[in-house]
Amino acid sequence: MDQFITWMNGLPNLAIYLVLWIGAAVENVVPAIPADSFVALGGFLAGAGDLDARWVALGAWGANVSGALIVYRLSHVHGPPFFRSGLGRYLLKPHQMERMAGFYERWGTPAIFLSRFVPGVRAIVPVFAGATHQRWPRVVFPLAIASAIWYGGLVQIGVVLGHNLDLLEAVLSGLNRWLGLIGLVVLVGAATWWVRTRRSPHE
Repeated sequence: MDQFITWMNGLPNLAIYLVLWIGAAVENVVPAIPADSFVALGGFLAGAGDLDARWVALGAWGANVSGALIVYRLSHVHGPPFFRSGLGRYLLKPHQMERMAGFYERWGTPAIFLSRFVPGVRAIVPVFAGATHQRWPRVVFPLAIASAIWYGGLVQIGVVLGHNLDLLEAVLSGLNRWLGLIGLVVLVGAATWWVRTRRSPHE
């Protein structure tokens, strides 16, 4: 992390903002990108240097939400045909899609809201919200509110710890460990559901 901080400090402020914002957006497509750490480091640089924490938070929030909504829209248009033919029909059978649509109809708003706090999971949820044709207000509002809380909080943590990189690393490490565990539980639950519902009720 020290080398990354040194590299970032060598960039103009505008370039630093762009790196942080692009990372926050691309995470919706490549979940392995550590956007949360990028944003917290942006707060750290704002606390220790001359970056504006408001621009770090606002830009990361806007980029992340925009990226998620693009994924949602693409899945809304192309998701159903994909899951009806080719490789998609082996991933989810029609009756599984129906069950997933029912889940989103009942629990979609809280599920979308909570998913924004869990790395990896947050990239998957908009895909299936789009594929099951959830109405946009039920997707946009919980997604935007949760992302604002999350990224605003990460930037604030970075600002508060702006003169203690070791403590910031420890806080991020602990946070990522717990969130990673939660994400693993969610994915295991999803995989269990997938296996148990492969057989159609009519078979």
